[in-house]
Amino acid sequence: MFSNELITQFDRLKTPFYYYDTDFLNKNLNILIHEANRFGYRLHYAVKANANSRILQIISDYGFGADCVSGNEVQKALENGFKPEKIVFAGVGKTDEELQLAIDKKIFCVNCESLQELEIINSLAEICNKKVRVALRINPDIDAQTHAYITTGLQYNKFGLSLQDVDYIIKNKEKYSNLLMDGVHLHIGSQITNLKVFRDLCGVVNNVLHYLSQNNINIQHINLGGGLGIDYSEPENQIPDFQAYFNVFYQHLTVKPWQEIHFEPGRAVIGQAGALITRVLYVKENGSRKTIIVDAGFTDLLRPALYQAKHKIKNISSESGEMLYDIAGPLCETADYFGKGLLLPETKRGDLLVIYSAGAYGEVMASQYNLRQPAGKYFSDDLLKSKKHKISTLKI
Repeated sequence: MFSNELITQFDRLKTPFYYYDTDFLNKNLNILIHEANRFGYRLHYAVKANANSRILQIISDYGFGADCVSGNEVQKALENGFKPEKIVFAGVGKTDEELQLAIDKKIFCVNCESLQELEIINSLAEICNKKVRVALRINPDIDAQTHAYITTGLQYNKFGLSLQDVDYIIKNKEKYSNLLMDGVHLHIGSQITNLKVFRDLCGVVNNVLHYLSQNNINIQHINLGGGLGIDYSEPENQIPDFQAYFNVFYQHLTVKPWQEIHFEPGRAVIGQAGALITRVLYVKENGSRKTIIVDAGFTDLLRPALYQAKHKIKNISSESGEMLYDIAGPLCETADYFGKGLLLPETKRGDLLVIYSAGAYGEVMASQYNLRQPAGKYFSDDLLKSKKHKISTLKI
């Protein structure tokens, strides 16, 4: 991923910065689209993973829809080439203004997460004299076997409607005369690496579809969220196994020929295409431990502090010797570490370190805590003038 020519260019740039490999991103998108097209699946990129405008423009050029969780994400998706008829809007706490924006922009669907939200959307639609498409986001009570902070499909999570809520909707359909309730949405979490979890999800979806059909609610589109994980331990040039992922749904989901299947990949699209480049400020000893202090902090990559996540880290300036190091940022917070007890070449002030797999939930979660300056952003095709890949587009 990092040639000597590229490392030389990195050394001239102000650190820290995010580096995006557009060649890898194009390759990843082409493979993802090829596998989705085999089954006629529809894709909405999860904007929350990375909302960099150039990234959004690259992805929208492939014909993706957008999965948004705020009004600002809806607006930014529209500004960067995503068609309104391919935008879905989820989120447990949408404001009236955000819902009005979605209605005004005529997006494809609002994924509804509570009975009260359903009533509000119906009222807004009535005022506008419009029929608004909604999908019922149903909480399937499935353990995604991932970090507690990114699990969204358990009964005690704040997301989605319960089956009791669905019963109420069925019995009171006449209350929602301004809504077209022809979709369901089930998203159970993020960074899921055990595909059996998705097979379990299929079983719940099959039961839900059968129950709704029995009660004369005809579902046209089935949104199965995202959640496919990436390999943080061996990230270099690693493409997620999209074929195995989609095969699970093809084999275990029972749907009618006219029903559309939608997915919302985010991390699996952009995670491995980005890295955080940081420079060593100091190497110090804390008792028996050697600590590398770098110029990036959790203001630039929050995942290790928030989720106790482990990212592969490499010294691209040195190959001599090996030592155990802790790697810490400059913030006045004890949580500001990127890793502990990591084996690296002997490291000195001025060396460049790469923190891999920072394409998703890196730049988009950045802050200016401690009044830190935002990290820079660089793209491989600008630095190396890479050749563009031929683009495949989603079949619609």
